[in-house]
This record gives sequence, C-alpha cells and structure tokens, in this order.
Amino acid sequence: MLDLFLTPIRAFRMRYIPLLLIYFSYGSGVFTAIAENFWVKDTLDMTAADLAELGIWLGVPWTVKMIFGQMVDSINIFGSNRKSYVYIGAVLITVSSLLMIAVVGDYAIVENYPKKTIYIFASVIAVVGFVMQDVVADTMTTEVIDKTQSQEKINQELATIQVLARLSLGFAIFITGWIGGELADVFQDNREVVFKIALFVPLLSILGVTLVKLNPVPVSPVNKHILYGGLLFAVFVVSMGYNDVPYSQEIVFIISLSVVLYFLSDLINDLDANTIRHIKMAMIIIFVYRAMPSVGAGLSWWQIDVLGFDESFFAKLSAIGGGIALAGMWFSAKFIIKRDIAEVLIFLTIVGTLLSMPIVAMYYDIHTMLGFDARTVALVDTAMASPFDYIAQVLMLTLVAIYAPEGKKGTWFALMATLMNIALSAGGLLTKYLNKVFVVSREVVTDGVVTTAQNYTELGSLLWVVIIVGFVVPIVTIIKYNPNKA
Repeated sequence: MLDLFLTPIRAFRMRYIPLLLIYFSYGSGVFTAIAENFWVKDTLDMTAADLAELGIWLGVPWTVKMIFGQMVDSINIFGSNRKSYVYIGAVLITVSSLLMIAVVGDYAIVENYPKKTIYIFASVIAVVGFVMQDVVADTMTTEVIDKTQSQEKINQELATIQVLARLSLGFAIFITGWIGGELADVFQDNREVVFKIALFVPLLSILGVTLVKLNPVPVSPVNKHILYGGLLFAVFVVSMGYNDVPYSQEIVFIISLSVVLYFLSDLINDLDANTIRHIKMAMIIIFVYRAMPSVGAGLSWWQIDVLGFDESFFAKLSAIGGGIALAGMWFSAKFIIKRDIAEVLIFLTIVGTLLSMPIVAMYYDIHTMLGFDARTVALVDTAMASPFDYIAQVLMLTLVAIYAPEGKKGTWFALMATLMNIALSAGGLLTKYLNKVFVVSREVVTDGVVTTAQNYTELGSLLWVVIIVGFVVPIVTIIKYNPNKA
C-alpha cells in the first residue's frame, strides 16, 4: 500500500511543473461555481429547464474538440502551434471573468445589457478558452519527456505524466472548489469579489505555458476534411443558436451524432466483422451510460430554500467529494484492471441508485423522522458516492482504450471523446424535457414583486423518474451489449 501511495511521488520531475500548472488552472475553473450558482438562483429569471438547455449549448465546444486538435497540430499562430493557443485561451477566460465581475457587481458599463445575455456570453467564451487549453495540454504531455532514454522508459514516462496530469486536475478541483465555496459564503453580499479573485486561474496557465520546455515537433499538414468540415459545422451550430431556430438543440444533436458515427464507421470498416461488432457494442454501452438524465438545478434550489444549505456547506460538500474522488483516482487502478468492465459498470449503477435514496428520503422528510440532520445525511452520501463516480469515468476511458483499432488510435480517441460529449448532450436534452414535464421553481422577485412562486411539489416525481431511468436503462443495455459475452 505504501509503495502504491509513493509511486506518483517518486515519478515526479521538476520539468513537469509548468505543464501541471495548466492542468491545475483548468481544474480551478470550479472556483466560482458555488458563487455563480447562488447568483444565478437569486438574480436571473432562468428556469431549471433553461439552465439544462444552456448546459447543452456549453457542451458544444467539447463536441468539436477535434477541430481544436487539428488547429493545434497544423496551424501556427504568432509562430507557435502550442503556446499561442494557451495564451488565447487565457485571454478568453480573463474576458469571461471580467464580464462576470461587471454583471455580478452591477457595474455601469453593462447596465444597458440584459444580465442573462452577459452571463451566457461569458459562459460560452470561458468554455472555449478551457477547451483550447485542454487540447494543448493533452498534446504537450507527449512533448515534455526526456527523449534520450530507452523506448521502454519513454513509455513509462508518458504513462506517469498522464497520471500526474489527472492528479493535478483533481487536486485543483478539490482545493479551489472548497476555498471558492467558503469565499462565496464570506462575500455573499459582495459576490463579485469571488470573480475578481478568480483571475488567478488564467494567470496560472500563462505562467505554466511561459515556463514549459517542449521537445520540437514539426507542424503537420492540415487535414482539410476535418478542419473545414468542423468549422462549417461550428458555424452551423452558432447560426442555429443565434437565430433561435425551433428544436435547434435537437437538430444539432442528431447531426452531430450522425457525423461522428459516420467517421467512426469509416475508421473501423476495414476490421473483421467480429471486431467491428465488439467495438459497436462497447460504443453503445459508453453512449447510453453517459446519456442518462440528471435532476437539474431544481435539486440544489430545493437544498438551499428548504434544507437551508448555504455557500459554506456546499463548499464542504465540494471538498469532501473532491478529496475522496482524488483518493479514488490514486488507489482504484488495481480494482478496475482485475475485473470485467461490464460487470463493474452494473455494480456501479446499482450502488449509484442506492446512494440516490438518501436524497429521496430527505425530500419526504424521512431523515427528520429518524432523527438525522439533513446536512449529516448529505455529507455522508457525498463521501460514499464520490469514489464510485470517478471509477465510472475511468471505466469509460478504459473501454475506449481497449477497443482502439491499431494504427488509428489517435483519431479513435478524438472521435470517442466527441461521442462521449454528445452523449452528455443527450443527457442534457433528457434533463430539459423532464424539467418541462415536472416543473420545479424557486421564488423569483423582480422590482419587489414575486414573478415566480416557489414550488417544489414536482421534485419528488422528478427524482424518482431520474433514478429509475438511470437504473433500468444502463443495466439492460450493459447486459444486452456486453462485448465480453458476445
């Protein structure tokens, strides 16, 4: 156990620090999450369905991640196809933070613009900035190694960097999510302070990319099929959203899924029929597992309004969840490797369902009848659920790796990452539909007048539907399409 704990520490090298700073910066994006959630709840007249819909649009840059990858490989900006993209991402994240400071602090410079519009625009450009930095960071993990050593040592170092990068990301989520939540509680009457402090996030990535030393890599020829086709698709998506086309999200989802499935089919069509069948079964499991709906913003609204959870308590939940997930990231590899992945996914689905029950019990006030405090129940439930959430994510990536076709792994990983993000969009659409059927609302006051009344009567039904769907659909899919049993 001690050796397992010390392995990442022993493998650490000083030359990794600048690259790990970029990953830490990415994870630090959660710093303002709690302050933002409370501000949105208190200020913006957005329903739970509206927020679910926004989440779908914010996922679009991740679904076209391969475009950014092609740009990083093939297009120099200011003489660089690596560092310049991180700087551009940092500028976008900075602009997003400045916009949030202005709108949250009611600065005169934005008083003539709707707060909702500024919030959405700030959210979109921040996501684009983080996607750009994420793509470059992943690429640079192969370019900070010592190339003078043997191939075996190089492979070990590549694996080490991947582990350390994920640990840096996880630690950032853990520590900055906690501190940001506590500051949101301290400055709950002056929330723009939290967004001002958040300007450290792009500074970290700028510091990292400025100091990082990379092995020289030649610029690859532009793959016009991917780059121009992807850019055309991006323009199409933006025009659909900007012009408020009816069912625009559904149209974008169908077209995105069709394009990615076409590329994936073309990628594996020269393999034997049995291998193709196994790959398709794995793809179905991954997609369905990732596409399950969530309850949406209504659950946190209810926890705030009814259970009395405040910013400080959400910060503690974030710290506990992030810390235990980080420990799971460190120690769970052996558990994952030695068991059938499909069976573990079924186990995780069952455990996830059971760990949803305390929230349902609190909705029906059962915890009070049993003499338990709601905060205690939430803390214990979060602590138990965190490692399982992480293991499920790792298993998805493991399935992707297992069925990667030889000689095409780079394209396969890019396309599967896109497919997994499209699956999240499917889950967002389902969440939006469910929130339109089971309407949950918090009190909205405009100019001293209550424009929307608080109503959580449908939350119980919404919870049950999400839990049942999230239990039945994945298990049936995994049993039917388990590639190891085919």
